[in-house]
Amino acid sequence: MTATMYRLQLLKPPPVVKSSILPKYSYSSFSTPTLHGKRLRKFSTVPHLCSKLDQLPESPSIVGDLLDYLNESWTQFHATAEAKRQLIDAGFHLLNENDEWDLKPGRRYFFTRNMSCLVAFAIGEKYNVGNGFHVIAAHTDSPCLKLKPKSASSKCGYLMVNVQTYGAGLWHTWFDRDLSLAGRAIVRSGDGSFEHKLVKVKKPILRVPTLAIHLDRTVNQDGFKPNLETHLVPLLATKLEETSTESKEKSSKASHHQLLMQVLSDELGCGTDEIASIELNVCDTQPSCLGGANNEFIFSGRLDNLASSYCALRALIDSCQSHGDLSSEHAVRMVALFDNEEVGSGSMQGAGAPTMFQAMRRITDCLAHEYVGEGAFERAIRQSFLGIRSKERYGMRIHNWPHTCFRCWNPYRRLWHCSAFHAQREGDMWKRRR
Repeated sequence: MTATMYRLQLLKPPPVVKSSILPKYSYSSFSTPTLHGKRLRKFSTVPHLCSKLDQLPESPSIVGDLLDYLNESWTQFHATAEAKRQLIDAGFHLLNENDEWDLKPGRRYFFTRNMSCLVAFAIGEKYNVGNGFHVIAAHTDSPCLKLKPKSASSKCGYLMVNVQTYGAGLWHTWFDRDLSLAGRAIVRSGDGSFEHKLVKVKKPILRVPTLAIHLDRTVNQDGFKPNLETHLVPLLATKLEETSTESKEKSSKASHHQLLMQVLSDELGCGTDEIASIELNVCDTQPSCLGGANNEFIFSGRLDNLASSYCALRALIDSCQSHGDLSSEHAVRMVALFDNEEVGSGSMQGAGAPTMFQAMRRITDCLAHEYVGEGAFERAIRQSFLGIRSKERYGMRIHNWPHTCFRCWNPYRRLWHCSAFHAQREGDMWKRRR
């Protein structure tokens, strides 16, 4: 939840964002892109944000794509759906884990699990059974608040929603923000079947207020120490008295407020009685945007780990976008985006599950059109490498320097984890080390 600030080091300092990008991504004039709009741009290391370069107005922007991805990906489900959309637009073929796979060298494929985990891969045209896999792994989830299975609560004339913490978040930063809900719902169709649908309420409907200073005089001396069970309960609306006994009994037995279900049904385009189940995250409605005096920072939540998810996804798409990009490749290029990393990865869709290794074995077996010697998969593993996602916390955070900059936090430790944003600082750091 803490807004994370990143220094965009593309090539030469100090970079300045082109004026053509600012109207779209500055906070004051931000407009959320549509889900179905095509935004594929070629990944490049050219510093498109450097104002000193003579560029065409239609020059692509990696940063713009990242902001689009962040603003679409309020939850792990939306992050996976956006990744799925980009892969399909790039020509990747969607596989089903329950079906038999028919894979060909030189082709690109992907599959999803639980709508929150995704594995995509591109097979080199010169791949031989036993060759390695080149894998980048990241995760789609972030610390957040989640609605409890029974969220309906009321107090002092207010409708409230009970939430639970997910992951290790900085929970004090969730107070006094414009919050909303997003996630997925199971909707009952007319024929009796069930369908998973994504839902995102874009307007702020929730708020966790803090006490006024005259009601908590010692907060600045003693620190803000909220009770996560009693204080971290978002307000939804004021409570209206039920007119009939039947409606009172129905409201008392409901797991969620009828008003909340009505808001969700309006977004889903169905009746409230057709919503069988919901899995929702509390989300900050403030959009990801460029900031800083030079518009060189990205102000956003969920950068852990959507920044790495985006980079991995774009690297795979752009590395095999043109015809012939896989013609000389001997390995399988793979990206794995897992869920539930923030809570230990021990789920069916988490990195602790054998999802990736099962996919690698299936790829190996599928491409072995005739019998190959025993141990082909084991040989492939020995020739593979895995690049895991980098923690964005090693950049400077606006409100949380100690978490990232040990040199600034503890002068008695000689731990040099603070990022050097400009090349000229490197010599200074070496002098301090000596």
